[in-house]
Amino acid sequence: MSHTPTPEDRFTFGLWTVGWQGRDPFGDATRPALDPVETVTRLAELGAWGVTFHDDDLIPHGAPEAEREARVKRFRQALEATGMTVPMATTNLFTHPVFKDGAFTANDRDVRRYALRKTLRNIDLAVELGATTYVAWGGREGAESGAAKDVRVALDRMKEAFDLLGTYVTEQGYDLRFAIEPKPNEPRGDILLPTVGHALAFIERLERPELFGVNPEVGHEQMAGLNFPHGIAQALWADKLFHIDLNGQSGIKYDQDLRFGAGDLRAAFWLVDLLETAGYQGPRHFDFKPPRTEDREGVWASAAGCMRNYLILKERAAAFRADPEVQRALRASRLDQLSRPTLGEGETPAALLADRTAFEDFDLQAAAERGMAFERLDQLAMDHLLGARD
Repeated sequence: MSHTPTPEDRFTFGLWTVGWQGRDPFGDATRPALDPVETVTRLAELGAWGVTFHDDDLIPHGAPEAEREARVKRFRQALEATGMTVPMATTNLFTHPVFKDGAFTANDRDVRRYALRKTLRNIDLAVELGATTYVAWGGREGAESGAAKDVRVALDRMKEAFDLLGTYVTEQGYDLRFAIEPKPNEPRGDILLPTVGHALAFIERLERPELFGVNPEVGHEQMAGLNFPHGIAQALWADKLFHIDLNGQSGIKYDQDLRFGAGDLRAAFWLVDLLETAGYQGPRHFDFKPPRTEDREGVWASAAGCMRNYLILKERAAAFRADPEVQRALRASRLDQLSRPTLGEGETPAALLADRTAFEDFDLQAAAERGMAFERLDQLAMDHLLGARD
């Protein structure tokens, strides 16, 4: 298998990822700003399929209409020249000071109305450029102190906002779905809808739940100490994995946004295994930040590393699944039984109660003494991950 990416791999990057200048809370930028046209060109040369953007990534906040049109025109021309796509877009509702208390859930009503107008305007541009997914990350939707935000009412306001956005795209006839991106904290002390589970529960209360799914990010779930592949599995089970953000994270700390594969390599292996065996068809989107130690060429090396690591893990996961010894280990661990329904076809509670083999005649001690052979299975996975098996 080649580890050189092609557009068929559906790898995408945000303008804000490779375009990150290295500025953080403790230090100024270490790299100059990156022209979006250069981003499109270089990513295409590396084998990426698409590019995504916040409105402010492409058009500076407050730019006059003539400048807006000129920037969009240049960007579109770059897309056409390279064959790159725009599968997803989003709105920046977190950088400007006006959003210091949130956007859709700001206590100030006029700020909420501005945030909705800003979002609607960029939805039109996103659709114009071909996007079919619109990500919503509520980075400022939260609080640092208990009395500052009535969370129940804030969730009412968030529902109101998403219901309006769903109405808008429906009335406009847009082929566009929304993907809510959870995160537990940072920049706010606590952020609303902090995990995949919170977001999935919230979606079921919306007027058009079919238009809404999730955009989980590796680092965000791991910041909460959660198993990211498990969260993705539940999103797939609910048919709500509309988009995914791939990066690396080392434990429960600040959002590191390492290149994909860095940090928890085992979790990355199981994630790729899950996405590939589940037949996920969406973009493999890298939401990472090249470290501020890197110059411009280091940025592109980091981006290339994201794609290469995914392809290596894809190869290793496929070899793991195809290994006859792994197949035997899976059966020894009784994974084949897990896929078999617990109840027989049409079996009722009364029939289960009447089955003596399920309780009265069940050999409890023998079942308790059976080993599950998970260690052998897991070591085979480690051998494949580490390249110790052919």
